[in-house]
Amino acid sequence: MPSTAASPAIATTARSHSLLSDYVVLVKPRVSVMVIITAAAGFYLGSLRSGISPFHIGLLEVLFGIALVTAGSSILNQALERKTDLLMPRTADRPMAQRRIGLAHGLVVGFLLVCGGSLYLAVATNLITGTLTLLTAVGYVGIYTPLKRFTPLNTFLGAFPGALPPLIGWTAARGLIEWPAVALFAVLFVWQFPHFMAIGWMYRSDYASAGIRVTATQQPEKWAAWSSVVQALFYAALMIPVSLWLTWLHVTGWPYAIAACLLGAWYLGATIRFAGILRSDDDVANRVRARQLLKVSVMYLPLLLLAMMLNAQGRLLF
Repeated sequence: MPSTAASPAIATTARSHSLLSDYVVLVKPRVSVMVIITAAAGFYLGSLRSGISPFHIGLLEVLFGIALVTAGSSILNQALERKTDLLMPRTADRPMAQRRIGLAHGLVVGFLLVCGGSLYLAVATNLITGTLTLLTAVGYVGIYTPLKRFTPLNTFLGAFPGALPPLIGWTAARGLIEWPAVALFAVLFVWQFPHFMAIGWMYRSDYASAGIRVTATQQPEKWAAWSSVVQALFYAALMIPVSLWLTWLHVTGWPYAIAACLLGAWYLGATIRFAGILRSDDDVANRVRARQLLKVSVMYLPLLLLAMMLNAQGRLLF
């Protein structure tokens, strides 16, 4: 394992970091924002289902609590992965990998945020919401993160906690788990697979060197390509009927259904282009294909959620 002393360039960069900037890295702001967006969509749809405006203090309370737990989970994740982070160029300068923030420091802050945020949600909203949020953190940190060292199935198992935020938003608004909340969970669950197949292929050499088991690092390489493509295509195709479940449940109307079909075709088209990795040995070109799929995936989900919200309960708010 490379030491920090053996990497003066990284050490120099590390000294230029402040505690505040290190905390920003620890909480993974881009991931946190996506979690907050999906939870907000669930709360919005659940509130309208109850016939009330979603724009009240309860929305801020929910997002605040979820943000705390998400930040704490990210910190605990980096505490567990500090050694493997050091082996990958894109994560080697993370504060816990470089020991700018110590293990005890990270663990204390992470546990406080997870436990405090979950308790806050249980009090401010309801017990179901607080419990589900805590289970999300446990699944992400306690199951998904350790399994990354042992089996590519970590992606499938990690998709469960990853899909919970919109369901949590719904329960915060409604106080119970209902079929529309399950449909929102299903949308996010299915969406993750093409997204993560793209990430896995983009960074497969990093993952392989760090001993992280993802589909793209399987051997032989042809099998890794086939497995990545088959999973991405299966779930991208499944995304269309799953997204239409919300219309069948009368959470949305036909304008959303049309938008979901168009967006789903776009997502599937990007996945079909990603399948070009089966015909090419050009690593650079294949990384470009994976990056294109990744870009489409991160645009697809917010657009789909926006379509849901604009056409919630069959209203036409375009």
